[in-house]
Amino acid sequence: MLQVYLVRHGETVWNASRRIQGQSDSPLTGKGEQQAFQVAERVKSLGITHVISSDLGRTRRTAEIIADACGCHVILDPRLRELNMGVLEQRPIESLSEEEEGWRRTLVNGSEDGRIPQGESMSELAARMHDALNACLDLPPGSRPLLVSHGMALGALVSTILGLPAWAERRLRLRNCSISRVDHQQSAWLASGWVVETAGDVSHLDAPALDELQR
Repeated sequence: MLQVYLVRHGETVWNASRRIQGQSDSPLTGKGEQQAFQVAERVKSLGITHVISSDLGRTRRTAEIIADACGCHVILDPRLRELNMGVLEQRPIESLSEEEEGWRRTLVNGSEDGRIPQGESMSELAARMHDALNACLDLPPGSRPLLVSHGMALGALVSTILGLPAWAERRLRLRNCSISRVDHQQSAWLASGWVVETAGDVSHLDAPALDELQR
């Protein structure tokens, strides 16, 4: 049975200021760096053999901290990137017009094929995330990979493994530097072979502040 660990990147400047990131980039905050070191401390004894990361800066930095603790090199895979949010990238959420907010809400709250102009649909996101996950099946026997990706991307992946639509990622709380685990096992009743063992574990992080719990 192959075990794959999934980690969301640490908090970024734009996470903290509620700005839409998508495939644009924002550096980790000091807190985000601390979260990355905390998750690295948590996983360094798990026998991680491969650290595979989205090629965006916030995930690369998180992955570098984890890989250093695990004695691995970072492998970059652009399929692990966040959802392309099109014309809304880099915009503060509070600055969106009523029409623009409608695009965003249709995308994340109820339409698998909805998209922001010049952006990507949730079903397209889920498809490339599954491609990246399935590539782990080609690693040498005994491998234990860890993938570093993004909130919506990991949410779409885990949701669809559970049989939910890709846009149901909002039903999962995957905080910055949370750990999830999915296992692949041969079974006649599993269409893909993937099962969710844990999702959104943050027991290794400092207790979140009340304002974070309410986001």
